[in-house]
Amino acid sequence: MSGFGRIFGRGRRDQAEHEAPAAKQRQSEEHRPRDDHAELSTAERIDRLAALPLWTDSHCHLQTAKDLHAVLDRAQEQGTRRLVVVGTDEESSRHAVAIAGETSGYGSPPVELWATVGLHPHDASTGLGGVRSYLDELSVFGLSRAKVTAVGECGLDYHYDHSPRAVQRKVFAEQVGFAHRHGLALVIHTREAWEDTFAVLDAEGAPSRMVFHCFTGGPDEARACLDRGAYLSFSGIVTFTSANDLREAATICPMDRMLVETDSPFLTPVPHRGKANEPAYVPLVGAAIASLKGLDDASVAQATTANANVVFNLHG
Repeated sequence: MSGFGRIFGRGRRDQAEHEAPAAKQRQSEEHRPRDDHAELSTAERIDRLAALPLWTDSHCHLQTAKDLHAVLDRAQEQGTRRLVVVGTDEESSRHAVAIAGETSGYGSPPVELWATVGLHPHDASTGLGGVRSYLDELSVFGLSRAKVTAVGECGLDYHYDHSPRAVQRKVFAEQVGFAHRHGLALVIHTREAWEDTFAVLDAEGAPSRMVFHCFTGGPDEARACLDRGAYLSFSGIVTFTSANDLREAATICPMDRMLVETDSPFLTPVPHRGKANEPAYVPLVGAAIASLKGLDDASVAQATTANANVVFNLHG
């Protein structure tokens, strides 16, 4: 089983949700593309969608989507038209690159997709050979041409410890080197490993463009990340009633260093807990941030999309 399959099956985080069982008819109704504006002409529909705030889902896993086009249709209906599809091992990274290459530009107005290549800390013990070779292979033709924007997700996970900690640190350090070597952003996963995560970054040299994905720390961790030049990406956890420290961290994070993500199909935001997460829900994360910051949703969409363009060097 691939690394992503293992992550999906085990539940990377305690909060990870799988789609709740439901009757086939209800499931079909919930997951079919919205048709609330079926009476509109094609031109009117395009104009309506183009007028929505433009959201960027900075971290999603679409490799297991049963109907990718339906997922993108629903995302488009909510204004989520820029997505970064994240790899967790060689196989899922290849799939992410294929999705970005084959699907980007889907729909009208178009949904644009990019990809990352990396090895998740859960699978650090499997070795970096495949990911290293794949990055080298892509670099021959141009990583930008392949729509690869970052190395990752990579980092340290001391909650599950699926790989020995010393191996996790070594593999993380090597992937920091990959980001430097290829001029890519770095997407970091860290759980219950803040001190060692910062130690690796300090020893290897923090890349100029890096993202702490699904940020789960409090204000102190946020400041430590920001001091190292990182961007903080907030997920559906910010909508959970128990996430007080995280909301405080979001409050102090400058708007020019903030991203929003779904981490779909995990971490579904309120009020959709119990369903599989998907990029259509990223505006709910943004709305929670807007409420904390005293801003309107459109301002958060504009800022986080602009930040994603910078940190991932997005084009299109």
